[in-house]
Amino acid sequence: MIEPQSTTPSEQPAIQQHSLFDQETLEQLTFQRNTWEATTLKQASERIPERPDLMTTSSVPIERLYTPLDNASLDYSRDLGFPGTYPYTRGVQPTMYRAKPWTMRMFAGFGTAEDTNARFKYLLKQGQTGLSTAFDMATLYGYDTDHPLAAGEFGKCGVAISSLADMELLFADLPLDKITTSMTINSPASAIWAMYIVNAEKRGFPRAKLGGTLQNDILKEYIAQKEFLFPPEPSMRLVVDTIEFGTRFMPRWNTISISGYHIREAGATAVQELAFTLADGLAYVESTLKRGLKIDEFAPRLSFFFDVHNDFFEEIAKFRAGRRLWARLMRERYGAQDPRSWMMRCHAQTAGVSLTAQQPENNIVRTTIQALSAVLGGTQSLHTNSLDEALALPTEKAALIALRTQQIIACESGATNTVDPLGGSYFIENLTDQTEQAALDYINRIESLGGVLACIQNGFFQREIAESAYRYQQEIEQHQRTIVGVNDYVLDEAIKVPTLYVDYEGEKVHLARLKRVRQERNQTAVRRALDQLKRVCDGTENTMPAIIEAAKAYATLGEITEVFRSAFGDYMEPAVF
Repeated sequence: MIEPQSTTPSEQPAIQQHSLFDQETLEQLTFQRNTWEATTLKQASERIPERPDLMTTSSVPIERLYTPLDNASLDYSRDLGFPGTYPYTRGVQPTMYRAKPWTMRMFAGFGTAEDTNARFKYLLKQGQTGLSTAFDMATLYGYDTDHPLAAGEFGKCGVAISSLADMELLFADLPLDKITTSMTINSPASAIWAMYIVNAEKRGFPRAKLGGTLQNDILKEYIAQKEFLFPPEPSMRLVVDTIEFGTRFMPRWNTISISGYHIREAGATAVQELAFTLADGLAYVESTLKRGLKIDEFAPRLSFFFDVHNDFFEEIAKFRAGRRLWARLMRERYGAQDPRSWMMRCHAQTAGVSLTAQQPENNIVRTTIQALSAVLGGTQSLHTNSLDEALALPTEKAALIALRTQQIIACESGATNTVDPLGGSYFIENLTDQTEQAALDYINRIESLGGVLACIQNGFFQREIAESAYRYQQEIEQHQRTIVGVNDYVLDEAIKVPTLYVDYEGEKVHLARLKRVRQERNQTAVRRALDQLKRVCDGTENTMPAIIEAAKAYATLGEITEVFRSAFGDYMEPAVF
């Protein structure tokens, strides 16, 4: 268990030696505040009473006013420091966006590999600076498109990838040594990554030069998104295999993006999102250490992925608190010596769950506010959702507006001109402290219950998220919380936003290619590669080399995943009440 490094005034009234505020100043301020409350505030409240129960999106009560009294124990060196130095509260880079903006990484994927390749090229031409790949449901579950369970799912929530042949088209003509690529996939992540590696090497890009991120966070699947395939233990083995392989051979690749996004989208609060994500991160650290790697070998390439919800200040505080808490955990608990191991580097995405089908143009405003809070919170890369995503996959026009939102923030808002511009705000610093302490309390509670895997099995995470989601929905239905266009400022009008549809012609093209791959490949090489993969899965050695050989032989995603299923079995989630 790690102890907190800072506390709120109510918990620790004595002023620490390095506090920014001396005792005499705070006593004078207490007198002045009491006088203000008894006179100016009292008169104003009698004229116009305050709205009751003001709170964050996560239902955390917000005080009327924040002053140095709410930051009485703040130690600048210990709790804030300077950007690019421990504990990274103010940012992981010394100059942050003054040197260059965050990576603008728009999530894209639909229909065929050719369709998505065209969207990639369009977004890069419009100024996107990194690729982010969405896969369709069949791919996410490790099925080839012609599997019976894939019926009706082709290309509708991302691109369909059934074999190396599709991967070759997906990234055709793109400079894979100059741009970074993110791939949002989990249970079949190692197979999809292997196809990416093989394709890059066939085009002359050595694996050591490839940069990008594999989401590969299986723990959050059991907690929130539910796209798991195998039991937790062998699934963790596959994740650690990728971490080990990346550490040895792909120094520019983040082999895992520890993801709070889906936890938040399932209904968690900001604190739960942060706490559960960091707890998952600690579980991956423990498993990789057991594999025999040293903390400073792999920790610098761990990355994170967070949701950015509606509450502007709460989200900023979440990023700042997360960086500080992760740095302390890495240095104090695990003894990491490399400063890169202490950094919580993260991608952010505006909250899909906040988008509304009603008055969809309002989503542009929501996304803008959320994106600005991610920037002020210090994210390293950002995806902005499109106005039509509550209805369908983004059209090209909607995706362009979402990208332009980031570019306007970067070039016109002034938000990039100084590092951590809200640092020192009485409100932000107090909310950062509260968020860190509440997240740490959750982490300690998870560990007292036996750790992340035990809490998945006993339903702890599922119950906590369900209760938070229910409370939030009740607040909307009881009008304690306003959602513009949904429960207030409602218009009785038809939705008139163009939406993207995936046609059946693309599916025919994809299926014809899959059939051709199966007919033309070297069947002996495929069988040999799959048999070798099965032997490796049944043993203890790293699976990545065998998966790469299978991908190289044009074994399909479904065939590779079926080897995993035969070796590891399927997972059925226990009922939670």
